[in-house]
Amino acid sequence: MATKTKTSPQRVLIVDDHPMMRTGLAQLIGNEPDLKVAAEADTASQAIDAVAKHKFDLLLLDISLPDKNGLEVIKDIRAMKPELPILVVSMHDEMIYAERALRAGARGYIMKQEGGQKFLAAIRQVLAGRVYVSEKMSARILEHFSGMPTTNTQSPVQLLTDREFEVFQILGHGIGTRAAAERLHLSVKTVEVHRANIKDKLKLKTATELVRFAVRWVDAQGQR
Repeated sequence: MATKTKTSPQRVLIVDDHPMMRTGLAQLIGNEPDLKVAAEADTASQAIDAVAKHKFDLLLLDISLPDKNGLEVIKDIRAMKPELPILVVSMHDEMIYAERALRAGARGYIMKQEGGQKFLAAIRQVLAGRVYVSEKMSARILEHFSGMPTTNTQSPVQLLTDREFEVFQILGHGIGTRAAAERLHLSVKTVEVHRANIKDKLKLKTATELVRFAVRWVDAQGQR
């Protein structure tokens, strides 16, 4: 008579710079017999190091980390381990960030204010090889790919490319062009070109208006 083999729980890496959020996710996952928190990290560099050295079945990633833009972290990890599914767990508006995260290579996006059961459903959906986004976001993506006109509530910030969006966020934190260039490993001229493109897309007339708009936007997103 054949005996049943016990399946090992799937190993999860949690990357978030908020200790309480990591603890909450770890407790939620720890109560599930088929899941296991194998490691935690609070910076991009720690996450990349952990992925390079160990095997995980899923990465839960906060998109706002102190040392690197979350979209760039997704791309870096996808280059290292393309088979590792990434579920972004974020406090930031999915209408701004979710599509960018999916384009970068994430397999799902869930807002931090969602309940525990939705978190578990998202985790299992991504582990099963499917994409997870909210119903609202799913409808928006389907509209986009079907060619249907989107609603007029679209933020002009969504028109920015990922690199322009990154520059825009840095400007919103009061960081000047030269410091932004150093942080992004770009030339000052390249950052200036991005600033000009952002200003045009947001229909702003001066550099001062651009900085003010960026600062207000970052404040509204709770990123300070």
